[in-house]
Amino acid sequence: MARRSSRVHDEPAFVVHHYDWSESSLIVDVFTRHHGRLALVAKGAKRPASALRPLLVALLPLRLDWGGGEELPVVKAAHWVGGHVLPQEQALWAGLHLNELVLRLLPRGEAFPMLFDAYAAAVRALAQGAPPAPLLRAFELMLLHAQGWLPDLAIEAATRRPLQAQRPYRLVAEHGLIADARAALLGAQWMALQAALQSPDPWSALHAGAAETLASAALRTQLRALLHYHSGVRAWHAREMMRELRRLWSASHRPDELEP
Repeated sequence: MARRSSRVHDEPAFVVHHYDWSESSLIVDVFTRHHGRLALVAKGAKRPASALRPLLVALLPLRLDWGGGEELPVVKAAHWVGGHVLPQEQALWAGLHLNELVLRLLPRGEAFPMLFDAYAAAVRALAQGAPPAPLLRAFELMLLHAQGWLPDLAIEAATRRPLQAQRPYRLVAEHGLIADARAALLGAQWMALQAALQSPDPWSALHAGAAETLASAALRTQLRALLHYHSGVRAWHAREMMRELRRLWSASHRPDELEP
């Protein structure tokens, strides 16, 4: 992590949260490629004429300069790097779910360059209209793996033996994978996820080799339990917003259309 007295230039970043610091300034929680998650002061960002005001918003790809500051580093400049506009409708809520995962599960000041690249790819794909579920599942898998919270998905927890390809297994947060005849995911599917995560480019490998599994409701349910277990959070705010939005949407939309 850069020292507070140093100046950082042109750092790839996304704002994941912000809150008031004074009548005219904000504290912004940013996810950066080389410095991880940081809190920065954006002085004057609430003023109508501030150049920072339209840029320090969630899901917008930025390049940031910061440095100095007696209490917190101060944002010196922000530049939109272009490439896509903000996600809309259900994609927006999926992006907010990504932000909540970053806020609740990543420590401050620890860099995760590969995870940052996955986040950036997910936000870009959401803005282009890609289905949210596979993007969210891939990011959740990479986040859990990066934090060391994801068990070996090629090994049965009880026996420590390799999974059987055609046998169903269930992921249990406290233990790992256990054989369960009622489970929806087979050993071959879990092993494909493990192989992708161990590849040099796990984001691409997950989408190339396990796309059907990433889109499954069964994986969503089991990863949700694991994320709740490690975060201590029983309900995600983004999901609650989605449920409220669903109540306002037309009945012509599928019931699970907004579920992350």
